[in-house]
Amino acid sequence: MKILVTNDDGVFTDGLQALVKELKKIAHVVVVAPDREQSAIGTAVTLHQPLRVRRVRPVVPEVDTYSVEGTPSDCVILALSTLVEDKIGMVVSGINQGANLGDDVFISGTVAAALQGYFRGLHALAISIEAAGSHYLDTAAGLAALLVKWLDSSVVPNNAFLNVNVPDLPLAEIRGVKITRLASQTHIDTAREGNDGKGKYYWLVRHRADKSTDNQTDVWAIGQGYISVTPLHADLFNRSAPAIPGNLSSDLLQRLRQHQR
Repeated sequence: MKILVTNDDGVFTDGLQALVKELKKIAHVVVVAPDREQSAIGTAVTLHQPLRVRRVRPVVPEVDTYSVEGTPSDCVILALSTLVEDKIGMVVSGINQGANLGDDVFISGTVAAALQGYFRGLHALAISIEAAGSHYLDTAAGLAALLVKWLDSSVVPNNAFLNVNVPDLPLAEIRGVKITRLASQTHIDTAREGNDGKGKYYWLVRHRADKSTDNQTDVWAIGQGYISVTPLHADLFNRSAPAIPGNLSSDLLQRLRQHQR
């Protein structure tokens, strides 16, 4: 099996190197990753400017490595459509240094890269560790390899999509693995005003809300020292939408006509 590895922190980061080093033991790996940090870029795709790609020195010996002037999603799209000749069987994104929990997944470039693989019917895995500069990247990389083997087994449904978070703890102190769901309302986004002499500017600030007390969520699991494995989906076409009153359409038309008078 050939695995595409990418991230949102940049092609030469320690997290990506640790991940590739471990996955190379079990599969054929190719790296296509951004040439710079792309954190919090979400699912952005570059549509109105050319994308430049360079083949760079391997992050791990004998692993083809490409650097892309684009987003994590761009990297996966390029890899799957044109850069990589042989068929890719799985997309693994990470290791992100910093957790991607709860509503993080909506802005995370790490998760977005895995999502592009999922969209194309592939198994996809996004993996993050709780703290930047963590000393336990090898633990996260080993976990990723185990999950890749599991995803590649015949018992797993097609295009499983997992968001995995690892606590910043020695392996001996990790309490176990929890299958979780996303916590809700995990962050509060605000803006801070400043002035640098050239004029007023604003700095967007993301605050983590209080820790979840729901023991089924990813935030709770990480807070308690567990590894969190959260199955995700983006199948909006086969899931029921929230119930909407049947008279909404007629009421809206009536109110619109009244508004226009």
